[in-house]
Amino acid sequence: MNPAPAPQHGGDKRPAALSLQDQRKEARDQLSLVLSFFSRVDAKASALLAIDTGMLALLTSKAPPLTTMLVLSYALAGVTAAMLGGSLWFLYRVAFPSLDGGHQSLIYFREIARRTETNFIDAFRAEEEESRVKDLLGQVWRNSCILTAKFDALKWAFILMALAIIPWGATVALFSSQSPSIQTVIAK
Repeated sequence: MNPAPAPQHGGDKRPAALSLQDQRKEARDQLSLVLSFFSRVDAKASALLAIDTGMLALLTSKAPPLTTMLVLSYALAGVTAAMLGGSLWFLYRVAFPSLDGGHQSLIYFREIARRTETNFIDAFRAEEEESRVKDLLGQVWRNSCILTAKFDALKWAFILMALAIIPWGATVALFSSQSPSIQTVIAK
């Protein structure tokens, strides 16, 4: 009968260090995980863009001639347009985040594109395993920064769109009440 293994205590045994190949696989998996979130934020941004533009389209289609608008209409329309404009600005930031970084990377697309084809192939084939792992981890970090900026911008775009709903609804109602066809119905 084999004796039972001695119990392990907190600091008695360190985990075994991963081989460079295992580190590369973990780094590649981590990069894939981070990159998988980009499609989620972009899909949400697309839906929000459709809502923002729909709200603006309905608002402008209901607007009476400028010369007949009440001061309250101008104020409500201005607040609504400012909020929706802010939402659109943040959606722009989602679509076009800052892509700086990745200097000398053999993974980052912008850095690859700065090289000639031959230079890239030669540098990639000559890269040491440890450098490749560091490059992968650098891309995990940089893409996480880009993703964070995109999610933060999406959050603000959503908040501004949500806050715009109340003045937007009031403005559409006010514009509709100023419509000549509604004025005719009210006068009867």
